[in-house]
Amino acid sequence: MAANKSLLVLAGDGIGPEVMGQVRRVVDWMDRRRAVSFDLAEDLVGGAALDAHGVPLSDATLERAKTADAVLLGAVGGPKWDDLPFEKKPERGLLALRKEMELYANLRPAICFEALVEASTLKPEVVSGLDIMIVRELTGGTYFGEPRGIFDLPNGERKGINTQVYTTHEIRRVAAVAFELARKRNNRVCSSEKANVMESGVLWREEVTKLHAETYSDVELSHMYADNCGMQLVRAPKQFDVIVTDNLFGDMLSDVAAMLTGSLGMLPSASLGDPDETGQRQALYEPVHGSAPDIAGENKANPVAALLSFAMCLRYSFDLAEDADLIEEAVKAVLAAGVRTGDILAPGTRAVSTEGMGDALIAELDKRAA
Repeated sequence: MAANKSLLVLAGDGIGPEVMGQVRRVVDWMDRRRAVSFDLAEDLVGGAALDAHGVPLSDATLERAKTADAVLLGAVGGPKWDDLPFEKKPERGLLALRKEMELYANLRPAICFEALVEASTLKPEVVSGLDIMIVRELTGGTYFGEPRGIFDLPNGERKGINTQVYTTHEIRRVAAVAFELARKRNNRVCSSEKANVMESGVLWREEVTKLHAETYSDVELSHMYADNCGMQLVRAPKQFDVIVTDNLFGDMLSDVAAMLTGSLGMLPSASLGDPDETGQRQALYEPVHGSAPDIAGENKANPVAALLSFAMCLRYSFDLAEDADLIEEAVKAVLAAGVRTGDILAPGTRAVSTEGMGDALIAELDKRAA
């Protein structure tokens, strides 16, 4: 692999720098042991960018992100910036990256590692072997629709408005990603919306159905209202293979699915744009867990989600499935050996720090590369 493949690391806030530090160790390991090299650069986003530049995402950082082959992000936000105006909050930096890079398809796998079955709040037989992929539309819908805002009314009250808006193109392109993924998995897609009460949901269902008939009739398609989908994820999650849904419902349903696995600290994500003429997509990879300011700087954070996000990066941005598999299998082996950070600690397992989990993973990678 050519050494000019570029990675931009945006560690961000809270535990972001700690977990991304362990990713850096694996990137360095791959350079040494797998001859997989990257031109790696670092920059600021979120609260860290606010402190340095007065904005949650500078124009220069955005341009670097757009020209990188892939972006690895840690986490953004924290109580330090809670009192800032809405448009200045750290999270606006992440939203701007998604919007300006046109990262419309968010892939969030929910996989229950066998060693962590007992960590889930659900019965082992419900979650054992769980492997779901949720595809969330990421650049449209309620989070970006206009009009939006808080407005004063003549009677002295105030009104808050957010608008749910989707077009045919926005729906079909994210549905296509879901269908393509399903073809490489168990060939089933469940499309989730609220067509019973929302016109945007009616359009969503109609367009997904049309695309299925035109191009993906070999894939099994079902439809489910989003509230029922949330219930079914808790009742019988293994009925699902790929779920495709809008921005708001995807935000909620993916967090429900995340907790089926036992810990948010275990789950990666990928945000993808359209492929260019070479097939390369703009892409951002990040753990699901957030900045966790209560444990920031204490060497307690679980870096596995960030490491698995890097594995997704290898798979989807660089077509390095073998190397992605290597990292994922190493994670499984370390967990099976009883190595745990505090969020997944269980009786009979060994507690380690953030760095300790990184040590264990590097040792396992060394063993597999020997």
